Amino acid sequence: MTTPHEKLVIAVSSRALFDLDEGHQIFLNQGLDAYSEYQITHENEILTPGQAFPLVKKLLSINQQLPGDPKVEVILLSRNSADTGLRVFNSISHYQLPIERAAFCGGRSPYRYVSAFGCHLFLSTHAEDVSSALQAGYAAATILPTARKTPQADEGELCFAFDGDAVIFSDEAERIYKSSGLAAFSASEKAKAAANEPLSGGPFKAFLSALHNLQQQFPVNECPIRTALVTARSAPAHERVIKTLREWGIRLDESLFLGGLTKAAFLKAFHADVFFDDQTVHCESAREHVTTGHVPHGIANEPPTEEDQQQNH
Repeated sequence: MTTPHEKLVIAVSSRALFDLDEGHQIFLNQGLDAYSEYQITHENEILTPGQAFPLVKKLLSINQQLPGDPKVEVILLSRNSADTGLRVFNSISHYQLPIERAAFCGGRSPYRYVSAFGCHLFLSTHAEDVSSALQAGYAAATILPTARKTPQADEGELCFAFDGDAVIFSDEAERIYKSSGLAAFSASEKAKAAANEPLSGGPFKAFLSALHNLQQQFPVNECPIRTALVTARSAPAHERVIKTLREWGIRLDESLFLGGLTKAAFLKAFHADVFFDDQTVHCESAREHVTTGHVPHGIANEPPTEEDQQQNH
């Protein structure tokens, strides 16, 4: 039997998996009792897919391509109660998603169960839950809404795209850039690359490692999972990134060093199923084209200092 440590485990909230916006508006405007009554009344009505649905469906299909016990598991972590969550499980059954484990937390944050279930990644639409998970040391992202219709999962490759600093790596280099400018950042990265000093790991390092391990279970050139680094870095700051991944023993299929270009067009060209970035400006441009997860981590997500506020004036 495959243990949780031998498989890739993803946790997803019910609002990320399904479109629960109508019920959520009732909760916001009329309160918990009205929300519960609404969900119970409609529990036999199937929910439409949410932003993370195509990603989850593709992830679970990986199990059909590998022999033995499932190598991918999706856990449902929900703020619903088990009573109101019955509609969610009815919808899971309707779409034939092999999701068996869940935590219904009755209004409280479910991030506490990320560790207990052995999850490598937590996807939610609730930014506070995501921040709590990140602060506890787990990879997590807020799945952002978009005006485009949520597509059904196709049968192609499963493509993950990641920003670098403050996502895969720590934000140490980004802090130098923000405090001292581009020239200081470039000089620092070039010197540390020459000294073979790798970057520290960011919140998504462990998830990327687990994803890499899953890719290794497929024959070369037959893996249905593809990964890409999509970063605003450019030469010479690329060298340290490459050496760091080499030090970690992690292979990325593609690395795009954009030198400040907008990422959205490149994400479309890569056919990304999901993109993770710490900066809201990149997330905003990406989310109209691909499912996007904001990673509220690092200096870009810290409150502005007095010095920042003075500079803005």
